[in-house]
This record gives sequence, C-alpha cells and structure tokens, in this order.
Amino acid sequence: MITHPEKVLFPESGITKGELAAYYEAVAPIMLPHIQSRPVTMERFPSGIGQKGFLQKDVSKGFPEWLARVEVPKKGGVVHHPLVGDARSLLWLANQNCITPHVWTSHAPNLYQPDICVFDLDPTEDEDADILRAASLAVRNLLAELGLPSWVKTSGSKGFHIVVPLDGKSDFDEVSAFANAIAAVLIKRDPTHLTQEFSKADRGGRIFVDTGRNGYSATFAATYAVRARPGAPVSAPCAWEELERGQVGPQTFTLRTMASRIVDVGDLWLDMPEHAASLRGPLEQLQAQR
Repeated sequence: MITHPEKVLFPESGITKGELAAYYEAVAPIMLPHIQSRPVTMERFPSGIGQKGFLQKDVSKGFPEWLARVEVPKKGGVVHHPLVGDARSLLWLANQNCITPHVWTSHAPNLYQPDICVFDLDPTEDEDADILRAASLAVRNLLAELGLPSWVKTSGSKGFHIVVPLDGKSDFDEVSAFANAIAAVLIKRDPTHLTQEFSKADRGGRIFVDTGRNGYSATFAATYAVRARPGAPVSAPCAWEELERGQVGPQTFTLRTMASRIVDVGDLWLDMPEHAASLRGPLEQLQAQR
C-alpha cells in the first residue's frame, strides 16, 4: 500500500510518488537479480527533489519485521541495512520516498568479497559527449586488454558506470588496488581528459575516474534505479555498440521511457554473472606495466 501516491516528487515533470512506485513494481523482475542480498542505502526525498533529501542506511527501528536486513560492522558499532529481495521490499523503499537505492558491490553474507568492480566516470561539468564516450570506451578497451569483459550503464546523472563481474575471491583492498591501477594507466594514456583528483577545483575540467565505489561500505546507484534529477532519469544498462554510435547519453533513459526500452532490449546485464573473473592475473599484469 503506497501512502499519498498523489505526492509530486519531480515538480518539473509532475511525476508522483505513485508513479515512482509503479515504475519500481514494473521493473522489479529484472532489477531484483542485480540488487538482492546487497546492503542498501536509501536516498530519500520526503518533500520531492525540489527540497533537500538525505541518505539513510540504518533500519533498526520503526520498520516492518518482514523487511530483510543485514547487520554490518562499522567503527564503534553496527548498521542494519535493508536488503531488497522481492517486489514488496522494493515498493516499501518507494513508499519511504526513496527515489534512488544505492547498493554495495558485495552480497550478504560475503560482505568482504566484492563480486563487481565499478568505474564511475564523472565529468566535472557538462563534458563534451564525444570526450565522455571516448573515455568510457578507453576503460572498456583497457579491461579487454587484460582479458576482462565489462558492462556499461548510464549513471542517470552526468556520466557512465562501467562494471566488471568478479568471482568473489578478492577482498576490498585487492579490488580497490586493481581499480586504482586501471585508473592510473588510463590517466597516463590520456592526461588531458582524465584525472583522479577528488577536488573539483583541482580537476581542470577533466573527467574524474572515480574508483571509490570499490571500498568497504561504498555504494553506487543500483541498476535500473531512478535518479533524483529533473525528468527522473534512470541508471540503465546500455550496449557498448549504442555508446560507440553515440545513441545514448548519461540521462537518455527515464522513468517514463523505460517500459518501452525493456520491451525492445530486455535486460542487457542478464548474462553478466556468467562472466565473473579473477583479478589475480590482471592485477599482476597492471603492476608489471607501472
């Protein structure tokens, strides 16, 4: 039961809480396999995106007993993250005015062994589409040189998320070391357009190769998640060929266009887990190059 379905969450387009919930209910069959058992952080906007939202990790009190949770250690205590394994749980998030669920790169109960590595290309400004596309393809090509297939999705914000499926045998330190080594090679090859400078003031207009999504308790926008931006863009899988042809941008897909998109292409990440790889060999190759 969605309370106050008439509440407008996206003022510019008139998208309501009810419409957000209907989207998540419709997309649940293909979204859930990508997020189930992953600790969730909710990005909530009780007054819509026109007002400041907040991030919520802990669901210790005031939440339904049927909602699955996982206890996660943190400095000085624990956090009880929600787990979303069925449509009811996904709708419960929507009813909390959670526009974007953000998820870990590991699954419960194996919280310390990530099964994906994420590269978040984050333009400092509205980067030229050709430069952003070239940077995304450069990540794909370097990973391919190391024998690693990769998948891509729009961020629903300013850039793209590029993901490598892993066998779950590496810990966060090893995955982070790998991601940083990849970033270092990319920047060495194209220092004009790429950087790992965290401060926007130090980026000089370059694209930030964000590898920070690969640390313990770090998150990224869930696959098929709506983003809290005008028009309700969706962080949706796309094909490398679409990116090569310039057919997709970071906000191409939206809550209102995803139904037809899914009918046309299905879940482009469906077979990704079948290609899970070890990082041991690729990491050794990278270290030899540096």
